[in-house]
Amino acid sequence: MRLLMRVLSPVVFWLAYGLFRMRWLKSSRRRHLLAMKLFRLAADNGHRRALSVYGHLLHFRGEGIANRIQGAIYLQLAADKGDSKACYQMGRICEQGFEHRFPVDEARALHYYRLAAEQLHPLAVRRLADVYRDGELGQNADGQAAERWELNL
Repeated sequence: MRLLMRVLSPVVFWLAYGLFRMRWLKSSRRRHLLAMKLFRLAADNGHRRALSVYGHLLHFRGEGIANRIQGAIYLQLAADKGDSKACYQMGRICEQGFEHRFPVDEARALHYYRLAAEQLHPLAVRRLADVYRDGELGQNADGQAAERWELNL
């Protein structure tokens, strides 16, 4: 059954995404709950994009601190699978800290920013250029590294 769900998770994700983006019934609570359940089903079965989208929705739009922490956990899983948006957001979360579950960790923040920047995420590239120019996140100021990242913008 688990293998079947892993195979079907992309279909479930696209169904949820389509349902979530529909113009009609925009204010329908039932449609929203169904889309969120489908996102969670796909995310719990390891679909990278579902992990990212569901994590973003929970972390930035979730009600209550428990949902926001759960969203950050989903974002971390998506980032570890290589999703550039999730990598950038995990860099922000690790840099600023979030509740007791994600304390400030400059090394992890730099790691996630690098992963996102290597995939040319524009905000991550800009952040890394700033980090190296100003010597932030435990790095020494390095004008050459800053210029190298700025060339990717």
